[in-house]
Amino acid sequence: MNRKTYFLCFMILLVIEIMIALFVHDSFIRPYLGDMLVTVLLCCLLRCLFPRRPKLLALWVFLFSAAVEFSQLLGLADRLGIRSGALQTILGATFDWKDIFCYLCGCILFFLAEKALLKRKIKNKGAAL
Repeated sequence: MNRKTYFLCFMILLVIEIMIALFVHDSFIRPYLGDMLVTVLLCCLLRCLFPRRPKLLALWVFLFSAAVEFSQLLGLADRLGIRSGALQTILGATFDWKDIFCYLCGCILFFLAEKALLKRKIKNKGAAL
C-alpha cells in the first residue's frame, strides 16, 4: 500500500474512533474494540509518515501503547500535574491488563493484514510477468 492508502485508512479509523468515543457507551465496543483499533490507527499513521516499511512497526506501536498503559498504573499524569482534559483522555486514568491485550491484538491484526497485502502484491507482480 502507498502513503495515500495508509492515510485514508488512518482517517477512516480516526472517524470511527471519534464516533465510538462520542456515541458508544457499552461494555465491549468502546473499551475493547476501541483500544484494539487505536493501535491499528497509530500503525497506519506511522506507516504514512515512514513509508519505507519499518519491519517492527507493529511491535514498536505495541510497546508504546503498553508504556502509556503502564504510565496509568504509576499515575504519571497526576505526578506531572497534567490538568488538560484532552491529555488526560489520551493518557487515560486506569491501568488494565485487558487494555494491553487489546493493544496486542490490534498490532497483530495490523501486522497480519500488512503481511497478507504484501504477499498479494508480490503474487500479482509475478502474475503480471
